[in-house]
Parts: sequence; C-alpha cells; structure tokens
Amino acid sequence: MAQANTPLRKSWSFKDFWSASWLYPLKGIYYFFTHPFLYPLLRARLIPCILLSVFVLTNLFLWTYLPQVALLAIFHGPLAWVNAAFLVLGEGAAIVALIFEAFFVDETLVDVFDATLINEGLSDLVAQGRILYPEEMDPVRQLGKPTILAVYSPFSFRQISEFICFIPLNLIPVVGTPVFLILTGYRAGPLQHWRYFKLLALTKKETHATIKMRQLSYSWFGTITLLLQLVPVLSMLFLLTTATGSALWVVRLETLRRESAADTTADAEYTDIPV
Repeated sequence: MAQANTPLRKSWSFKDFWSASWLYPLKGIYYFFTHPFLYPLLRARLIPCILLSVFVLTNLFLWTYLPQVALLAIFHGPLAWVNAAFLVLGEGAAIVALIFEAFFVDETLVDVFDATLINEGLSDLVAQGRILYPEEMDPVRQLGKPTILAVYSPFSFRQISEFICFIPLNLIPVVGTPVFLILTGYRAGPLQHWRYFKLLALTKKETHATIKMRQLSYSWFGTITLLLQLVPVLSMLFLLTTATGSALWVVRLETLRRESAADTTADAEYTDIPV
C-alpha cells in the first residue's frame, strides 16, 4: 500500500512541479538574462536575427495573411483573423528557424548549451565533446575546439514534412491550433537533447529508448518551445534561451542519473558477511 501511495504524493510535490519539463524553456529565459557570460553569444547574432525575422514576417503578413484569413473564415468565422495570425507566425518561425539553424545559429546554440552545463558543474560531460580550458573563469571562454560533431539539433526532413502536413489542423475551429502545437512539439522536443545524447555517446537504439521513456516530457518541452517561436521578432532570441533551458533540464537529469549510478555501485559493493 505504501508503494502505491508514494507516486501520488510525489506527483503533487512542489519540487516535482518545479522540475516539470514544460517549465525549462521558461527557466532558460530567466537564466540567460541573469548570467552575463552568455551575452556575447547573443550580441554576435542579434542584428542578423532581428533583420531576418522582420523581413520574413513582413513579407508573410503582406502576401499571405489575408488569403489565409479568407480561407479560415469559411470554417472559423470571426476567429479567422486570430487563427490566421497564429498560422502566419508559425510559418514565419519555421522559415526563420530553418535558415538560422542551418546557416547561422546551430554552432551558437551548442556554445550556449555547453557553457550552461559548465557553469552548472558538468564540465566533465562537456569534455566528452570538446577541448576545454578550465583555467579560464568565464564558462564561454573555457569552450575550445569540438572533438565530436558539434550539432545542437539536426536538420530533420521528417519534422519539416510533418509540420507541413499538420498545418491544415489550424482549419479546425478553437482546438486546431493547440493540437497543431502539441503534435509538432512531440517531434521537436527530443531534438532539443540531441547534443546531450551525443555527449553521452548513446547508440541509436539507446537514444530511441531514452526518448520513448521521456516522450511525454519531451512533447511538453517541445510545445512550449514552439509557442515561444511564435513571438514576432523575438523567436531567434528564444532559440538561444531554449538551449539554456534544455541544458538546465540536462543538469537535473544528470543529477538523477549519477545518483542512481552511485546507489547501484554502492549496492554492488556491499556484501553481507555471515556470522
């Protein structure tokens, strides 16, 4: 009976609420702006981020917003104006993310992710993927040349094709847009820990097993990440803060993993000496 009650008590604890996966993209925003060592990584990308976001969103709203309002009005009535705006923002976020992650930002996301792990005491984990200079005080300055492929989130044709296929869900009144975000978040969430999987040197089979074990948590993380990507102009900023939040979640997961490994080792070393 005690075992049956334990999960229920645990699920309602404040500690578990605070460590819920959907909070980490939001924690990342606070962490990024309260840790100045991350600012240089933002400054290097800030102007091109803003210019590209403004250019893409301006053209999408100029050429595609009213046609999409007209289409959605058939199904949504007056709500078409709001839902079409979400649809255009989603399209803009996808286009900007594709361009930036492919050509400009992915290396920066890796640096943000790794620097956060170093600052939180996981230098040994980061050292599995790059040379470090521990004599430097600044976590960003400690980052040296990668020793494995430095990819934060791999380009996924499957994710892009699913995103396009799910767009018609926005035609469904009221619930269409939330369902669209959740389904796309299902695929996007695990990609936020691609770097973590590589640092652990997980095999493809082990990666799939890990994702399956945490799929619900990854889905909520991905959904909040996509919501942040819908914020006009700031979507690229939130790419960087989400990498910070992803690293903070890794800190939590690594703490639990290492505690479990230590307990297992202690149990294995214990022997009951007969009297």
